[in-house]
Amino acid sequence: MTGRLDVEIAGAVATVRIANPAKRNAMTADMWRELPTVLDGLIVEDAVRVVVLRGDGNTFCAGADIANLADVGADTPDANLAVAAEEALARFPKPTIARIEGFCVGGGCQLALACDFRFATADARFGITPAKLGIVYPASSTARLVQSVGPAAARFLLLSAELVGVDRALRWGLIDEIAGEARVDEFAGVLASRSALSQAASKEIIAMAAATSIDADRVAHWMREVRESGEAREGADAFLARRPPSFPWHPHPKIF
Repeated sequence: MTGRLDVEIAGAVATVRIANPAKRNAMTADMWRELPTVLDGLIVEDAVRVVVLRGDGNTFCAGADIANLADVGADTPDANLAVAAEEALARFPKPTIARIEGFCVGGGCQLALACDFRFATADARFGITPAKLGIVYPASSTARLVQSVGPAAARFLLLSAELVGVDRALRWGLIDEIAGEARVDEFAGVLASRSALSQAASKEIIAMAAATSIDADRVAHWMREVRESGEAREGADAFLARRPPSFPWHPHPKIF
């Protein structure tokens, strides 16, 4: 069974469920493509005041489906699907909550950080793994990460690709609370009771206040360097073979 996004509306709360359980709810290209359309439908659904994003079963999202990894960093129409989905979620005018259980890795963190609030159970694990895959994390996603956790924590996550638990995630600001379903339901009810107009205005103004400037030419330079190096292929092969990747040393130019 291919992955899918399931939507359930109960009162004022819509739950969008990431369902690809055979692959720990990894997002396929079709799922990335579908998410903005799902969100557009929920914008015009007047009864919906809050959206909760969660994974099927006991895992939030293990990232992008490895079947699509060979195209990561390539100049293909699908290359920016994850970023487009993330941005659609970040721009969504109604309050959003990521309800996180189990693994929240790579693209899963992109989605979670694009939500307004993140509630995680005690077993949750977080990681951002481009350094294990030989790819460059998207600039807009990196900016959102830095805005949420600060440069030091962002460096730890991006340069090490290690997984961290909820205590460190809470300390860094990667999540808002360690909590289960009952607390998420309660908080969704609080949000649904507030002024939707005030919430939409606040979301847009906060986004403007947090905006940072990114040098598009330098981003393009690094994307080109990585694409031409073949490291994404090695990262994909190593992942599929369940072995450590073997990346060559490169005499890189100065980064500043």
